[in-house]
Amino acid sequence: MDIKQIEQQAREELSAIGNAAALEAFRIKYLGKKGLVQEMYAALASASKEEKPLLGKNANALKQSLTRMFEEKQTLVAAKLKEDSHTDLDITMPGVSSGKGHRHVLHQTIDDICGIFEGFGFAVEEGPEIETEFYNFDALNIPQEHPSRDGFDTFYVSEKDPSDPSRYQLLRSQTSPVQIRVMQQHTPPLAVVVPGKVYRPDAVDASHSFMFHQIEGLLVDVDVKFSDLKGLIESFLKRLFGDKIRMRFRPHFFPFTEPSAEVDISCYICKGKGCSVCKRTGWLEIMGCGMVHPAVFEAAGYPSGKYTGLAFGLGVERLTMLRYGIHDIRLFFENDVRFLKQF
Repeated sequence: MDIKQIEQQAREELSAIGNAAALEAFRIKYLGKKGLVQEMYAALASASKEEKPLLGKNANALKQSLTRMFEEKQTLVAAKLKEDSHTDLDITMPGVSSGKGHRHVLHQTIDDICGIFEGFGFAVEEGPEIETEFYNFDALNIPQEHPSRDGFDTFYVSEKDPSDPSRYQLLRSQTSPVQIRVMQQHTPPLAVVVPGKVYRPDAVDASHSFMFHQIEGLLVDVDVKFSDLKGLIESFLKRLFGDKIRMRFRPHFFPFTEPSAEVDISCYICKGKGCSVCKRTGWLEIMGCGMVHPAVFEAAGYPSGKYTGLAFGLGVERLTMLRYGIHDIRLFFENDVRFLKQF
């Protein structure tokens, strides 16, 4: 077998190769497991003792020569492919734009509400979603026998309360605990709004979810009055829904405020005439509010009788549903792009 002739033949074949597929075929023909070089090694078994050294030497030399030629050609083919790919790229062609995401409609509402109160001088605060019974109930003047403490109304977790190992922690059922945390850290005057997720073991339907969003508000200073609360709420709702909105305050009860009230606005869809959204009443319930209960100040460590304050809270999902005429709370969490991209 003439080694020089084989090398010459291989070199001529390589010179005509211009793509990766043909180069791989060349490798298989000469250097593959059943290629020419492997056949030379296999022939050693039947060669005489005198022929074996020469045949082995020739096989090794051919393998090295073919491997070197193959690798050199492989480098050239790769460089040519790279050059061709750049040649095919027309940099004057317009690019393909990808769609941009945007804030979820609930977070848009949160941003709008917090933005209004920031304009009033309020700061935005946050608090932990895993709370203790002290912050979620005790400090808010909610008695031990109150039904909201039952396992049917609150998600308790297995971790113990670090400050009271006899009691368990829970997923907060309201954003009101942050009121206490803020008052423990700051002295009046203070004004904060607290957006966040809250959790209650409700059965999921068109108007209920086991997780939803609330925004809590708190203002504490010397000589804060209920008239300040009414003026603040009125200014907020008119900025959110427009100057033509009418509102009313109805007496209510919350353990952490006294006196307490619920706030309704005139239905912005039917202008107070009555429709399916307002259940033919002409009014929409929006939020709860009241003057901070003295027991809450005591739990926060404030001197008795020195300060007064106002507090309010609203559900973001409910407000968003009323604002945009959405009739099913589940739409917010189903991640249906057809729904979300409308906002």
